[in-house]
Amino acid sequence: MNECLPSYLPHVSVMDISQLIPRDNEKKKKKSGGFQSLDLSKNVLRAVLKKGYKVPTPIQRKAIPVIMEGKNVVAMARTGSGKTAAFLIPMLERLKTRIPKSGARALIFSPTRELAMQTLKFTKELAINTGLKAALILGGDKIEDQFAAIHESPDIIIATPGRFLHLVVEMDLKLSSIEYVVFDEADRLFEMGFQDQLQEVLNRLPTERQTLLFSATLPKILVDFVKLGVEEPVLIRLDVDLQISENLKTSYFLCRTDDKTAVLLYLLKNVVDLEKELTVVFLATKHHVEYMKDVLEKANIPCSYIYSSLDQMARTINIAKFRTKKVGILLVTDIAARGIDIPLLDNVINFNFPFKPKLFVHRVGRVARAGRSGRAFSLIAPDETPYLLDLHLFLGKSIKFAKPDMQDEDGVCGTVPQTVIDDEADLLHSWHERYFDLKSMLKVSRNAYQQYLKSRPAASSESIRRMKKFSFSTVEIHPIFNDDAELEKNKMLAKMKNYRPNTTIFELGPLAKTQANAVMREKRKMHSRFVKQAAEESQENESVEETKNTLVSADEDDLKSFNQNVTVKKVPAYLKKSAFRDDEHYLTYMSSEHYKEKGLGLESTFERQAADAVLDFTGDENKSMKKLKSIKKWDRKKKKFVQDNDNEKAKKMKTESGVWIPKTYKSDLYKKWQEKNKIRYQQNDNDENEGDFGKQRRIPRHFKGSQEKSNRPPRRELKTTEEIYKARSKKERLMDHQKNRNKRKPKEEMGNKKEKFMGRQKKKNQLKSNRQFGSRNFKSKQSSTGNRRRR
Repeated sequence: MNECLPSYLPHVSVMDISQLIPRDNEKKKKKSGGFQSLDLSKNVLRAVLKKGYKVPTPIQRKAIPVIMEGKNVVAMARTGSGKTAAFLIPMLERLKTRIPKSGARALIFSPTRELAMQTLKFTKELAINTGLKAALILGGDKIEDQFAAIHESPDIIIATPGRFLHLVVEMDLKLSSIEYVVFDEADRLFEMGFQDQLQEVLNRLPTERQTLLFSATLPKILVDFVKLGVEEPVLIRLDVDLQISENLKTSYFLCRTDDKTAVLLYLLKNVVDLEKELTVVFLATKHHVEYMKDVLEKANIPCSYIYSSLDQMARTINIAKFRTKKVGILLVTDIAARGIDIPLLDNVINFNFPFKPKLFVHRVGRVARAGRSGRAFSLIAPDETPYLLDLHLFLGKSIKFAKPDMQDEDGVCGTVPQTVIDDEADLLHSWHERYFDLKSMLKVSRNAYQQYLKSRPAASSESIRRMKKFSFSTVEIHPIFNDDAELEKNKMLAKMKNYRPNTTIFELGPLAKTQANAVMREKRKMHSRFVKQAAEESQENESVEETKNTLVSADEDDLKSFNQNVTVKKVPAYLKKSAFRDDEHYLTYMSSEHYKEKGLGLESTFERQAADAVLDFTGDENKSMKKLKSIKKWDRKKKKFVQDNDNEKAKKMKTESGVWIPKTYKSDLYKKWQEKNKIRYQQNDNDENEGDFGKQRRIPRHFKGSQEKSNRPPRRELKTTEEIYKARSKKERLMDHQKNRNKRKPKEEMGNKKEKFMGRQKKKNQLKSNRQFGSRNFKSKQSSTGNRRRR
C-alpha cells in the first residue's frame, strides 16, 4: 500500500492520509444560490454584499443573467420583489467605470419624484466603488440647476419623463450616446399619461440600445408600446397569480362614508401600536389629507403628509421624518402608491378604497416586503363595495364575510359596531363645534369628494349588479372589534335577526277568523313557488366562491412581435380565452411566413406566454374608452376640472416624429442661462462626437481676420475642472520658484536691496511733498494778485 504512494509522501500511511483529507462537514460550504454565482465584478459584488444582500430574489435570479447577455427584457413581478436591483446591477456591470466626456450612457425613467429619488440613492450605494456619476432630473426643481447637471456629463440620468423631455427640447440634446434605457413601473408611467413623452424620447434614442421594462401588470397600451419600440423582447413573468404577499394580512370594514374618520381614529388608538409600528394612510384628495392632519393633531397623534402639489422640499422633509421614525403615521394620496420602499413599514390603511385592483395591489405592496409581515386595513363605503368584488375577481379569491364565531383571519370582511362609531363621532362633533378651521376643512373635503366621485371610473357592471342584490344586513361585526361582552351581544342580535315568524299580523289573535286571514292563506299558497325560486336565485348571486376572473386580457393578435425564452408558471385553463376554431384541423388562406417574407414580422414566441398572463385592463374596451374621454381632468393652473377638448392642441407643438408636446418645452430659458453664466454650449454634428452632450468648448478671445470687437464672445466666468487644476498647479510652481530664489540669495545682498528700496521710497515722498507745497504757493499767489486787481 505504501509503495503506491507518491514520492513526496514516502513515510505517510494510508490512515494518516485519510486524516489529512477534510471531512464533508469541515469543508467551507459556498453558497451556490448567492450573488457570487452571477459572475459579477469585484466592485459591484462588494457593494451588493455591503448593502446586506446575500441571496437574489426570484426576479433577480431570472432577469440579471438575461439582461447581462444584452437582450431586451419585459419583466413582470409583484411589488416588493426586488425589481430595482434587477436592472441596476446589470447596468453597473455594463458601464463599469466613468468616462468623463462621453455623455450619459444610461437612462432610467420613474413615474414619481419619490421613486426617482429612491432609485438615485440606491444607485449611489451600489456604484460607490465604480466612480460612476448619476444626475437627478425632476419636475418641480430649478431647471437652471438641471442645465448645470447635464453640463457635468453624468453617466446615469434618473428622471421623470416630462421634465427630461423638456430638457431635451430646450437644450436640443442628442441622445445617441445612450446605451441602456429602463422604464421602471412602466404600467404606472402610461397610466399617469406619459405616453406621448415616452414615445418622443424613444424616437430620439439610438436603435442600438438595450431596453428594459419592469412592471407589476401588462396592460394593452404597454404591449403596443413595446411592439413599436423594442426589438425581440424577452418576457419574464413571476408570481402573476400571487399578486399580494403571503405575509400580508388584509381586513375589510363596512361602514358609512361619514363614519370613516371615527373608525380611523379607533384603529390608530386601539389596534395600531403607534410607538413601535409605522403606518401609511391612503386618502382620495389632498383636501382629505389636510383635514385628517388637523384631526390627528387634535387627537395628539403626530403625523406627516405628502401630496402632489406640496413643495418638493416639504415632501422630502416629511418622508425623512417618517423614515427616521420621528412620526409613526404618513398621510398620502396615490402619489406614494408605487415603487417607494419605506423600510420596516408595518400597516397600510385605505381610507378610500381604490377603484382599480392593481392600485390596491401597489398600495398594500408597501407592506410585507423582503420576508416581513404586515397588515392592510380597508374602510369600505356602500358605493365602494363593487370595487371590493372586482378586487377579489382579479385576485381569484372569495370574499370571507364575518360570522359570529369567526376568528381574525386574512381577508375577512365585516361591519363596525355602532358603539365604536358613536364614541369617536361624539369627540369629532365637539371638535367641529370648538374649532372653526376644522369645520371649514370638513366642508372643503366633502366638496372635494364630490368632485373625486365625478372623475372616479365606474366598477364593472356585473359587480354592481351582484352587490345591489346582496344583503349586507347578514354580515356580522368584524372579529377585530369583538370582546366577551360584544360576542354575547352579537349572538343575541344574530338570533333576533334570523327569527322569521310563520304567520303575519293578519293571522294572529282575534283576527284569525277574519276575511284578511283567508286572503293571506290563499296568497301564501299561490306565491310560495315564486318565493322559493327567488330565494334560490339570490343564493346563487350571493355566493362569490365559484366566481371566475372575467377581466379582459390582451388578444393574441396584439402580441405578435416579441421574443420569449423564460417560462415560469402556467395559468389555469379556465382563465384562458376560448377560441372559436380547432387549431389542429384549421387551414389558413395564407402561409405562416407571409408577414416575415414581406419584412413585417419578427421571429418570436412572446405572444404564447403573454397571452396567458393575468392582466388588469381598465379603459381598453371601446365603451370604457368613451367613458374615459367624457371624464373631466384637473387643471392645475385653473384649479378646477375641465373637459379634455381638441382645442388644447393649440397649446402644443408637433415634433418631427408626430408627437404633440407642450409649447412651453421650447423657450429661451437655456439661452438666458448661457448668457448669465457666459457658457457657450456646443454640440458637434460629426458622427464621432455626436451624443457628447454636456461637453464645453473653449472659445478664443481673439479671432483671426478682420472682426470687430463687438462680435467677440463674452468671457466665461465658470471654469472647467481642468482649467482649475492647471491654474492651481501653475500657482504652486510659481510659489516654489519664489521660495527657492529667496533661499539662494545671501542676506547681505538682500539687506542692500532693502536699503536701496527705502532710499528710493524717501525720494518719491519728498517729490510728492514738494509738488503739493508748490501748488499751494501758486494758488496763494493767484489769490493775492486777484485781490490787488479788484482794489
